[in-house]
Amino acid sequence: MGPGGGGAAVWGWPCGAMRLARVLLLWALACRGGALFVSGAGLLEMSLGKFRNVLLNETNPVEAVIRNIASNVTLIIFQAHAQQKDVTVSFDKFPSTNNSATGADRGLISILHPQQSICTWYLQSLEANQVFSTAVSIPYTARDPIPGGCNLEFSLEVDPNIYLEYNLVDTRIKFAPANLGSTRGESPPSCDSGTGQNSRWRLHYDIYQYFLPENDLSEITLMSHLRKMSDVKSIKANGVKMITLTTNDKTDAYFSSLPGQGVIYNIIVWDPLWNTSAAYVPAHTYACSLATPVDNCFSPTKLPTKIFFTILAVLGLFICFFGHRFWKTDLFYMGFIFMGLFFFVLITRVTNLGYDACLILTAVAGIVGGLLLVAYWWRFGFVPLCMVLVGLMLGLLFSSVIFFTPLGDYRVFRDDAVFWVTFSCIALMIPVVFVGCPRILNILACGIVGSYSVVLAIACYLYTSLAYITLDLLRRILKNDFSRAYTNVPFQTNDFIILAVWAMLALGGVTVQLRRERGEVPFPPHPYRIWKRERERRSTNILDPSHHVPPLRERIHNKLLQIRELFRKEQAAGERTPLLL
Repeated sequence: MGPGGGGAAVWGWPCGAMRLARVLLLWALACRGGALFVSGAGLLEMSLGKFRNVLLNETNPVEAVIRNIASNVTLIIFQAHAQQKDVTVSFDKFPSTNNSATGADRGLISILHPQQSICTWYLQSLEANQVFSTAVSIPYTARDPIPGGCNLEFSLEVDPNIYLEYNLVDTRIKFAPANLGSTRGESPPSCDSGTGQNSRWRLHYDIYQYFLPENDLSEITLMSHLRKMSDVKSIKANGVKMITLTTNDKTDAYFSSLPGQGVIYNIIVWDPLWNTSAAYVPAHTYACSLATPVDNCFSPTKLPTKIFFTILAVLGLFICFFGHRFWKTDLFYMGFIFMGLFFFVLITRVTNLGYDACLILTAVAGIVGGLLLVAYWWRFGFVPLCMVLVGLMLGLLFSSVIFFTPLGDYRVFRDDAVFWVTFSCIALMIPVVFVGCPRILNILACGIVGSYSVVLAIACYLYTSLAYITLDLLRRILKNDFSRAYTNVPFQTNDFIILAVWAMLALGGVTVQLRRERGEVPFPPHPYRIWKRERERRSTNILDPSHHVPPLRERIHNKLLQIRELFRKEQAAGERTPLLL
C-alpha cells in the first residue's frame, strides 16, 4: 500500500467534475514534464536521466526501453513513482516476487553485461483505473557503490528501495546495505569478505530529507519535487542531510511524523576511497491517508480538537492583553493548562480510552484545576506559590522552544536522562530568574503563553510547524522510544507569517499590560481577609444596612418557600370563610 493510501478527497463532487479535474491535472503534468505516455501505446522510449510521465493500468503493461547505453555505464537504477496507488516495476512482462517491486516509490537495478547497450523494464498498475506515474533511469559507473547490493532482508537480490512505515507519532525508513561497484563482466565483491577498507564496510550512508510545500497535496507538486531528490547532485543541492550512518549502524532511521505534510526521503551511499556516490530510490509520505472520507490528510484535525483549542485561544487572547488585571481569570487559565496537561498524560499512559474521551476528561480536569487554583488564592492569598505555577508554565514553553530548534536533534539528547534533566533545568530557570519581580513574570507568562494558544488554534485549521513546539514534547512523554526520532520540521511561508503573528500578539500583550499596571499595586489584596473583615464589620455596625440582612440559611429557606408557592394549586373561587350563624 502506498504512503498516501487511496484516492484524492473530492467527496461530493459530481463524477463529470472529477473527470474534468483529473484531465486538467494530467494536462498540466504533461506540459511540465514532457509528453504524457498512455499505457495503451505499449512501448516507452526513455533516455538516461530524463523523466517521463506515464498513465498505467492493470491490463496493459508498459515496456520501458533505453537504447544506446554508453560503455562506461555499469548499472542503471530504473524507478517509478505514484502519489497514492501502487505501481509494479519488473524485469519481465509477467512479474514475480524475485524480479519485481511493488509500491508507490519503487525501482530496480540493472547490472549491465559486457557489450550490452539496451535495457528493458515493465511497468503496470494494480488498479483497473488509470494511475498517473513518473519514471526515470539513473546511470552509474564502475567505481560508484551499488545501492542495496548486499540485501539480506527483502525479496530482491539487489534492492535499491527505501521501505517506509509510519504512524501518527513517528516514521521509520529501512533500506538494504550497499556494496562496492565493479566493472562490466566482473562480479561485485562478496558482502562477507571482511571488514577492512577493501570491503563494503568502508561505505557511509547519508540520509536526506526534503519537505514539499505546506498545505499542498497535489500530484503535480509531488512529481515535480521528486525530481529534486532522485540523483546525487540534486539531492545534495535540495535536501537536508539529517544523519550519517556507517556500516556498523542499523540500516534504518526514525523521524517524527507530520500528518498532512509531504516529505521525501532519500539516501546517498558514499565510498570514501574513490570519493564516489550513488542514490537509492526516493520515498515519500504524508503520514496520513489521502483516501479515507474522515481523518484524512485534507482534514487531519478532529472537530472536538478544533472546538477545544478555539475556546482555549479565545480565553488565551483575553489573558494576553488583560490577564494581570483580571487576576483570578489568569489563575484559572494557568491552572486549567497545568492540570489539563497533567491529566491528559496520565489518562493516555494508564488507560486505553479513545481520543475523544481523553479530550473530554482533560477539559473537565483542566476546569477543576483552574477552580482549585483560584480557590487556593481566595483562601490563602499566597502569591509566591501561585507564581511558581505561572512561571513553570512559561518555563515549559520556553524549554520546548529550545528543543524545537536543531539543538534538540543532537545525539546527546537521545538519552532520556540527559534530555529530561536539561529540559527541567531550563523550565525551572524561568521562575527562579524572576523570583524578585513576580508581576513582570506574570505579565510575560500571560502575553507569551496566551498568544501561543492562538497558534495552536490556527494549527487546527491550517498546517503550521509551530504546533510541534509542544506536540513533540507530548510525544516524548507518551511514547517511550520517541527519543530515537529526529524532529526536524519545515519552516516555510505560513510558518513565518504565524510566527510574526505570535510575536506581535505576545509583544503587544506584554506592552499593554506593563503600561496599564504602571503605578498600580503588584497584586490584588487577599480576598479571604477582605471577606472576613467585611463580615465582621456587618455584624458589629448596626447602622450598616447589610447588618439587618437575615442569615444565609434563613434567606435560602425563604427562597425555597417562594418557589414552592409558585407551584401550589390555587383554591376554587367563591366563599372562603365560614358562614356566621
